[in-house]
Amino acid sequence: MAAEPADITVTRLTWVDHLLDEVETPAGRLRITLGLGSGLARRAGDPPGVVWAIGDRGPNIKIGAAVDDHGLSGLSGLSGLAGLEGAKIMPRPAIGPTLAQLHVGADRVERLQVLPLRDAAGAAFDGLPGPGGDAASMEPAFDLSGALLGPSLAGGDTEAVAALADGTFRVADEYGPSILVVAADGVVQARWVPKGEGAALAGAAYRLEDVLPALSARRRLNRGFEALALSPDETRLHAILQSPLSPDDETAAEGRGRARLWTLDVRTGAPLAEHFYPFDAPETFRRDAEAGPVGPEDLKISEAVSLGDDQLLVLERISRTSKLYRVTLDAPVLTKTLVLSTDDWPQIDPDLEGMALLSDRDLLLSTDNDFGVEGRETAFFRVSFAAPLADGGRAAGSAWATMT
Repeated sequence: MAAEPADITVTRLTWVDHLLDEVETPAGRLRITLGLGSGLARRAGDPPGVVWAIGDRGPNIKIGAAVDDHGLSGLSGLSGLAGLEGAKIMPRPAIGPTLAQLHVGADRVERLQVLPLRDAAGAAFDGLPGPGGDAASMEPAFDLSGALLGPSLAGGDTEAVAALADGTFRVADEYGPSILVVAADGVVQARWVPKGEGAALAGAAYRLEDVLPALSARRRLNRGFEALALSPDETRLHAILQSPLSPDDETAAEGRGRARLWTLDVRTGAPLAEHFYPFDAPETFRRDAEAGPVGPEDLKISEAVSLGDDQLLVLERISRTSKLYRVTLDAPVLTKTLVLSTDDWPQIDPDLEGMALLSDRDLLLSTDNDFGVEGRETAFFRVSFAAPLADGGRAAGSAWATMT
């Protein structure tokens, strides 16, 4: 059973988004702010309160919002773009994936440093999709004039981060999907891609390693890897697809309607194990169901954190309601234990995407501000529990001992 509300304390922490750019549109000025709420991670050995964050691909606007909210109806061929699955307007495609080091204090979050991702040639990573491959189609991206933006070998839609004690990072890319091996200075050293998909990225200024399960390339558009969790001994990386594969691409009965979770070797990316995460019924996400019809296609996994050697805390959500579930990796299809639902905590904002363990009973949650293009601000919440988050407190204690 989930913890009783009386056993949980939620504190909203003070934070101010950093302005990056402003773009004039027919509907007024579009403010672009730093995005860093897509993923959070603690690093073993860092001082208390220090957390790493990652933003996603950069500022992007859905076609409908470009017309309705920003008055961009004059774009060339805009009416034709509306029917393209996953199509986005990218007003500043050069603003791309960025790591940020933060400090979490008693009542506020402060930015310590920003670390833009770069390739080995020194070129900054951008937010553009890659060229795709035989199994991995990509979302089309357009500039403010409506012109198609070409694919990028140094592009990514980064959604999760794991910070290792040696200073390196593993960063999940939703496009490919892929996982980036990033040095302490933000240089991408390698990219793990699904088996058979590496040829499409030939010529990139980083190593290409076709090591991920081939089936991962068949993720739905905009539903690749969005959750990473690092085992306390830093030998294993747990990567979860945001949504189930389409029924036509599903090869195992256990995978139908469930998200695939792969455990990878943290050094090589080699798959070690596979599990299946079952979703709740869509109508049980109360705030979403009250706002309009919801279905299985709306369900998604946005974050995960390790509670110990074989336990994870998983963030499952639609748009307005998020649920935190503890799972133990002891069976192919995982059994879930509810830890928290934001339906019980209306002061927690929608669109939660980041989650990090501050102690064995304290979490940091973050929202994704989408770089401010919809006028949203990043929000951070400390959620404190009366008891350790791990089952019986056994695994969380060892995880926290490793962190501190």
